[in-house]
Amino acid sequence: MELQMGNNGGDSGDEHGAFNSGNKGKKAFHRHSCQQIQQLENFFKECPHPDEKQRRQLSKELGLEARQIKFWFQNRRTQAKAQSERSGNSILRAENERIHCENLAIREAMKNVICPACGGPPFGEEERQLHLQKLRQENARLREEAILEDDCIYMIVVQHEKVSSLLARCIGKPKSHIALLSSGAGSSQSALPTFVQNQRMGNPRSDLERNPDVEKVLMAETAAGAMDELIRLLGVNEPLWIKSPSDGRFILDQTTYEKFYPRAAHFTSCNARVESSKDSATVTMPGMDLVDMFLDPNKWVDLFPTIVTEARTIQVLQAGTEGNRHGSLQMMYEQMHILSPLVPTREFYFLRLCQQLKPGQWVIADVSYDYLKESGSPSCAWRLPSGCMIQDMADGFSKVIWVEQVEVDDRIQTHRLYRDLICGGSAYGAERWIASLHRICERLAFSTIVPPRELGGVVTSPEGRKSIANLAHRMVKIFCESLAMSGKLDFRQLSEGNNSGVRVAIRKNEEQGQPIGTVVSAATSFWLPLSPQNVFEFFKAEKSRNQWDILSNGNPVHEVSRISNGADPGNCISIIRPFIPSENNMLILQESCTDSSVSMMVYAPVGIPAMNVAISGEGSSIIPILPSGFVISGDGRMDIRGNSSSSISSTGSNSGGSLLTISFQILVSGPNSSPSTEFNMKSVAAVNTLISTTVMKIKSALNCSNLD
Repeated sequence: MELQMGNNGGDSGDEHGAFNSGNKGKKAFHRHSCQQIQQLENFFKECPHPDEKQRRQLSKELGLEARQIKFWFQNRRTQAKAQSERSGNSILRAENERIHCENLAIREAMKNVICPACGGPPFGEEERQLHLQKLRQENARLREEAILEDDCIYMIVVQHEKVSSLLARCIGKPKSHIALLSSGAGSSQSALPTFVQNQRMGNPRSDLERNPDVEKVLMAETAAGAMDELIRLLGVNEPLWIKSPSDGRFILDQTTYEKFYPRAAHFTSCNARVESSKDSATVTMPGMDLVDMFLDPNKWVDLFPTIVTEARTIQVLQAGTEGNRHGSLQMMYEQMHILSPLVPTREFYFLRLCQQLKPGQWVIADVSYDYLKESGSPSCAWRLPSGCMIQDMADGFSKVIWVEQVEVDDRIQTHRLYRDLICGGSAYGAERWIASLHRICERLAFSTIVPPRELGGVVTSPEGRKSIANLAHRMVKIFCESLAMSGKLDFRQLSEGNNSGVRVAIRKNEEQGQPIGTVVSAATSFWLPLSPQNVFEFFKAEKSRNQWDILSNGNPVHEVSRISNGADPGNCISIIRPFIPSENNMLILQESCTDSSVSMMVYAPVGIPAMNVAISGEGSSIIPILPSGFVISGDGRMDIRGNSSSSISSTGSNSGGSLLTISFQILVSGPNSSPSTEFNMKSVAAVNTLISTTVMKIKSALNCSNLD
C-alpha cells in the first residue's frame, strides 16, 4: 500500500496501525482527522521533541496510541528538515546566480579599465615584471654608452694634447698658448668628466662612485625584488620545487619558475647552466645569533670554513634596526671553494638584505650585483635570489630553510673527477650549506653548552678547552684557504710532465698566526672505489696512521688527549705524540670532522711549549700553525640503484666512490732568507715526492694500488 501526500501536511498523520489478525504480515493504516492534525501541528510549533509524558497526554486527548504520537512527531521533524533544506538551497542558488552575474560584469569592466596615470591599459604582475626587466636592461645599456662616451672624450683629449705638443715644437710657441687658441679651451683636464680623469690617473672608479645616489636606489630595488622572490621560494614546494626521485633533493622546476619570474639569462654561452636546490634543518643556535653571524663577514667565514674561503663587506647601505637587524642591507664580496686544487674558485659581488617578517622569524636574501664592471676578469658564477629563513624555536634552537640558486658559465671545462659532483649541483647546493651550518652550530654548542668529553686528563679547564678549540678551528680555516691556491705560483710542468696530478705552489707567507717565510704547498685529488665513510674511518683509526703518515716512520702514535665536539664519534680534537727520535719537543694537533656532505682530517705540528700555552687558556691566536690534511667527499655519480653518492651516509652503506684530496704545507725558509729559484725547485720536487709517496701508501693500505 503506497502512502499518499495530503494537501495540508496531514501526510504525517498516516501512521502504522495495529496488525490485522486476519491478514498477518500486512499493516493497517489510520488517517488522522483534521482536528487531530491541527492539534498536533500546534503542539509541534511549541515543542518539536515531546517527552514520554507529553506523548501520553496527547494520546489521551486525541484518542490515539502513544506509539502513533511518537511516529507522527518523527515524520513531522523529518518533513520540516527537508522543507528547510529546500528553502536554503533555493536561497543559495539565487545568491550564486547573483555573484556569477556580478563576476561577469566585473570581467567586462576590467576589459575596458584604463590606467589613470597614462590613460593606457593596466599592467598585470607578469607584464610589470617584464617592464621592469626591460627598464633594467635599458639602464645597463645607457651606462655602457656613457662609459664609451667617456672613453671617446678621453681619446679626443689625448689626441688634442699630442697635436698641441707637435704644433708647439713646429712654430716655437708654448703649448699653453696653442691650447688657448683652440675654440672653447675644452682640452684642459678640469673640463673632463670625473670618471675620465680617474681613468687617466690609472684608478678607474666604479658606477657606485660615479652616481652614488642612483646606484643606491638601484641596489635597494634589486635587493627588495630578490627578497620578495626568495620569500615565495621558501614558502612553497610544488609546483616550483620538484623532489628528485634519485636522491630526494628538492630541485627547482625552471619552466614554472620562469613563468612567475621571467628574466634574461646572465650568461649566453652554451656552457651556461643553473644550479638550484632547497633544504632545511634544525640547528642548536638562537635565531638572533645566527642573523648577527650572517651579517658579519668574519663570522660568516667561521660558520662555513669548508665552503667560504674569503668574505668582506664592501659597503653598508643600511645598518638596519638595532636589536633585530631588520632592513640591514650591505654590499659584500665572497669567494667559495670546493676544497680541491683541481676546481677553480667562485667569486661573487652580491647584496645581502635582512628582513624580520615577525618576531622570531627572519629572512636573509642574497643576489649578485654588477659592482666593478671595469676591473678584473668576469666572474663565472652569478647568484640568483638565494638565502634562508630563520625561525626561532624553544630551548635555543632554530629552524633554517635554505634556498641556493646560481647561474654558472663553465668556460673552462670542469676536471673529470669533479664533473659529476659540480654539474649535478651537489658541490655548492643547499644541502651542503645546511650540513656545514648544522656541524658548526653543534661544534659551538659542545664547546659552550655541553661539557666536552675529554680523554686523557690533559685539558682540564674550560678556558683550556676553549683555547684548544679556537686553535683547531683556525687550523681548519687556514687549511681550507690553502687548497684554493689562488694568486700563487703554480708549477704546472711537474704535474703535466709525469702525469701525477700534483699541484704545487710557492708563497711568501707574512700572515699572523702562520710561520713567517717561504711555504711550499702541494695538493692532489684522486678517486677511490670505496664509500666516503669507509675512507674516513681508515684515516680516523689511530692504528692505521703508520700506514700513511710518513713522519711516523712506520711507528705507532700515542693520543695524549681527545676532546669531543659533536654527537658523531668522528667529530673530535686530538693531541697526538708522534714517535720521532729527532723531534722529542713536538706534538700534533688534529681535528677530524664529518657531516653529510664532506669529511676532513686536518693536523699540524705544534711545539710542546706552544701547546702548553694553549692548554693553560692564555690564548692561542699568536701560535703559528701550518696545517696539512685530507678532504673526503662523494663523487656525485649514480650507483647501480640510481642513488647519488654526493653525500656521506651515516651508516656507511653508500655504494658510491669517494674523492680524496691530500694537501701538505712545508716551511722551506725563514723570513730573512731569499731562496733562489734552484732552491725553490728542489723544495718543490721534495714536496712533490712526499705527496706522491703518501698517495701510493694510501692506495696500498686500501687495496687500490691498481688504480691509475
